[in-house]
Amino acid sequence: MIPALARLTLSPRWPLQTWRRWWARLPPHRQDLLAMLGPLVSVLLFLTAILTALVYFTREDQARERETVVRDTEYAQQRLRLRLLERQEQVMRLARDLANHALDEATFVAQAENLVLQHSELMALHWVNPFREVVSGFTSPAAQPSAAWRHGQRLPADFAQGAWELARDLHQPVYSRPLRQGDGSWSLLLWVPFEHQRRFGGAVVAELSLENLLRYGVPPEVLARYAVTLIDESGAVLAGEALTPGPRSPLSRLPWAARPQSHALSLSPVGASVLVRVEGLRAQRDRTAEALFWLVGAMSAATLWMLLANMRHTRRRLQAQRALLAETNFRRAMENSMLTGMRVLDLQGRITYVNRAFCDMTGWSAEELIGTSAPFPFWPEADYDYLMARLQDEITGRHPPGGFEAPVKRKNGSIFYARMYVSPLIDAQGRQTGWMSSMTDITEPRRIREELAASYHRFVTVLDSLDEAISVAPLHSQELLFANRMYRNWFGDGLAGHERLLELCAAVPVLPAQEVQDHVDHLMGLPADALVEAIAEHAQIHVPELGKWLELRTRYLTWVDGRLVQMLIATDITARRQAEEQAKLQAERAATASRLITMGEMASSVAHELNQPLTAISNYASGMISRLRQGRIEADELLGALEKTARQAQRAGSIIQRIRAFVKKSEPHPTLSDVSQMVANATELADIELRRHLVRLNVYQAERLPPLMVDPILIEQVLINLLKNAGESIQCAGRPPGQRLVELTVTPRRVEGRDGVEFVVRDNGCGIPPEHLERIYDAFYSTKAQGMGIGLKLCRSIVESHHGRLSARNLYNGAQISGCEFTVWLPAARAAADRPSPNGAEASADPIPG
Repeated sequence: MIPALARLTLSPRWPLQTWRRWWARLPPHRQDLLAMLGPLVSVLLFLTAILTALVYFTREDQARERETVVRDTEYAQQRLRLRLLERQEQVMRLARDLANHALDEATFVAQAENLVLQHSELMALHWVNPFREVVSGFTSPAAQPSAAWRHGQRLPADFAQGAWELARDLHQPVYSRPLRQGDGSWSLLLWVPFEHQRRFGGAVVAELSLENLLRYGVPPEVLARYAVTLIDESGAVLAGEALTPGPRSPLSRLPWAARPQSHALSLSPVGASVLVRVEGLRAQRDRTAEALFWLVGAMSAATLWMLLANMRHTRRRLQAQRALLAETNFRRAMENSMLTGMRVLDLQGRITYVNRAFCDMTGWSAEELIGTSAPFPFWPEADYDYLMARLQDEITGRHPPGGFEAPVKRKNGSIFYARMYVSPLIDAQGRQTGWMSSMTDITEPRRIREELAASYHRFVTVLDSLDEAISVAPLHSQELLFANRMYRNWFGDGLAGHERLLELCAAVPVLPAQEVQDHVDHLMGLPADALVEAIAEHAQIHVPELGKWLELRTRYLTWVDGRLVQMLIATDITARRQAEEQAKLQAERAATASRLITMGEMASSVAHELNQPLTAISNYASGMISRLRQGRIEADELLGALEKTARQAQRAGSIIQRIRAFVKKSEPHPTLSDVSQMVANATELADIELRRHLVRLNVYQAERLPPLMVDPILIEQVLINLLKNAGESIQCAGRPPGQRLVELTVTPRRVEGRDGVEFVVRDNGCGIPPEHLERIYDAFYSTKAQGMGIGLKLCRSIVESHHGRLSARNLYNGAQISGCEFTVWLPAARAAADRPSPNGAEASADPIPG
């Protein structure tokens, strides 16, 4: 209708009779509407024109005022800039005099005092040498005591937020950021560097008070009209007093409302850290425009009110009828679309209303249910007493707030369970006219709840049948969420057993072995504050109360309520620990037997080796006795013979000491060991056996070998076993005496980013059959007829227990095997210290030739 009216209005050729005929054909309610729209549109257009004019002229005034504030701000900023440049030039003259050695300390203090006393914004002038030490200076008496720098005082490295380094690097004056003083005032530090013989000679530091700079640098005519302040980038006031904003009234949002103008510019040459802000002190309101606005607004509002009142009066009845009809239809549709059954009882217990959902649930129609009394048709006969008691509670107002469950019988005789909620029915006058009940079918939730209960029972039955003790408790809590039967048998029903396991596990210092390159946190993703006191994921502990060894495993999981909980799984490993202890004892016995067998095989060679110093001692003693009896010996000759006898005795004792250390039974004891000493001890014993086989031993050892964190006796046993096997391999090959050679090479070597020492034993014997090369480390496997098959197995266990490597390969001359090479690599002391201490195989056994 409105677009049609607009087209009619805009058409100049529309005749007057046509207008009248078109108006007569309109319905009466549309004629009334158009009659009211004309005055309404006219009033709105008039009010819009007045407001537009007021806003336009107000904006023009504000723009002119804004230009004035910007111009005065630039003027104040220029005056402050000139004052700063004057002070900067004066400080630079002092710096040039210091660079030219035209000033000494006394003269500098005098000139600094003259400048500080002449200019109020200068609070202090100091001379600082290249080492940030204060040489001399002067501080204004009006300054704070903390601003006075002492002679020889060293400025901190982070003083003035890097202005010192910037001035030193740029060789230009640098202003620091504003610094807050003890009395709450702010100041600037001007750093002016100077050079001496093209080298940085220090700086002259001037402290400028921002409050005094604002007071004496801004022209008085600007201060009289504006509130001038110095602010930082965040808007905090550094100097001056800002306008305090008054309470904002609704009138302040009107278009002509006067608002104070403000403008801010950065203070050059300081930079963007200090800004000059100028705010208007007062702004007058346009009373005439305000009165005109209120007059026009009141007249327009009165006209609009009368028009709207007339329209509202004519249409009120129709709207009320339509609203009532829509509300009735909405409520009826809402009740019929609900899935919850609704039932209303009067005060005598008769049904007065049921909705469609209630009828659909029970199968009974509304006509069959309305007006009936207890027992109702939807009550099962077997539950009359229970339902009658619930009905009495409902009528008397004793219904539970959470509702109650009740069986309901359908018209076809089937039963389902429903939850009933009861509430009083109140009419428009506030009187209770009955009780309203809502019914929800809970057959499916009830079935799911029963299945969950059965599933939980099966879960608990399975956990109770396990041999492990399982307990679950939240972190930092005194609540035990779950414990199976084995846990209750061991520790009871409380949390004490869970806490006792954590306490024993926390005392275990050894964490699970991990690779050195693996830096991934295995607890990543869990709350760090709750896991600060958490334990390792695996640990073996002894529980004195039970007399058992338990393997404890820890898991973190999210409980059903969202809390982070800790689950402990304790397995009885007492039998396994006893078996491990027995195996360790057997290994020690095997090691002792291995050493004794080795020494038994070397007995003839050792006896021959000991026979030489003993024969020499006997010959020296017999010669000295014979010559003493004849009186033909001098004191010098006797002393020389005794020294030779003592050396031979020491040699025999050294051999016996090596043998005792070799066969002595002891636990592995890693110490910081010297490689050269271990090689010397091993070759001294092995060379005895090699000489018996007419085998020559050549040792090639690098200088400055790193120390090793090993058990020296065990490493010596490995070297002796490999050298002895090399000699036996040469003997087996039947090499001629001139070609029987064993080489021992000791060099540093880096493997996989770790430093270490490599021992290479190389012989020219018969080698190892290629088909046996992969099995030489198997227990009780030997390529020799009389071998026990545990020598190389123990050697490999010893090397791997020290985090090293043992490998073997054949040497070839064409297609024929010409010897064998065994390589032992051990990590250096620093690399070994980075790894956890060995807790695996107890390789404290001696090698047996295999």
